[in-house]
Amino acid sequence: MRRLLKAFPVIFFLFCSAFATMADDGASGNDKLLQQAEQLLVNYKDSEALVVFEKILEESEDNYVALCKASYLHCRIGDRYTDETKKLQHISKAREYANRAYALNPSDSESNYVMALSLGSQALVSGPKERLSSINQMKTFVDAALAANVEHAGAWHILGRWYFKMANLNFAEKMASKFLFGGVCGVASNKDAADAIERAITYNPKNIRYYYDLALIYSEMKEKEACMNTLTKALTLTLYTKEELELSRRCKIMLQEKKNT
Repeated sequence: MRRLLKAFPVIFFLFCSAFATMADDGASGNDKLLQQAEQLLVNYKDSEALVVFEKILEESEDNYVALCKASYLHCRIGDRYTDETKKLQHISKAREYANRAYALNPSDSESNYVMALSLGSQALVSGPKERLSSINQMKTFVDAALAANVEHAGAWHILGRWYFKMANLNFAEKMASKFLFGGVCGVASNKDAADAIERAITYNPKNIRYYYDLALIYSEMKEKEACMNTLTKALTLTLYTKEELELSRRCKIMLQEKKNT
């Protein structure tokens, strides 16, 4: 009995040490998976990266980084589908992960960014009332993302698209927004939209989507020279994905059209 009592502290210590080692292995395992997923994302392997981020969430459901990245990737991948069922599945998961990330850290730029991004994706597949509701909600999250990180290129891009949408609502949308939500959130103009996306380009000058969207805004504003300059810059970028190649093709067509008018 005395031997057992003497041995107990040693056994207890070994047990605690083993438990701590297991916990450390789990943490380091998640760190390795995060590094793997980030590397896949950098190499434009979105689907493979998403699989790894979701594997992390199976083991650690409150992993904040994985939640934000998985939400972002579901939005990006879902946008590529023409099949509405598959698109909706991705958007649903994007909203779920964004909500969970926001619950963990509501003041961080990334959680607010993926909330805004997922709302924007949801708006594209919603009916008129739901679409206006999502668009109205987006602004709060975009503002919070930029308040936390003023150099967040993605948030500036969303803000620019938001301004552009608000500035160009049709009559029916304006009336519906006024009736349902008391009007749009503040005053918006195409100039606001262009300024916001210019900021996005300042912080991430390699994203061809930003240039394409900015060119569309300048075209709407009848700013031909600014539009052509933006398209010319877009065509100097190095391209890696099918989406970027398609955007580059559209930029070439738009630039040629501007030259011919």
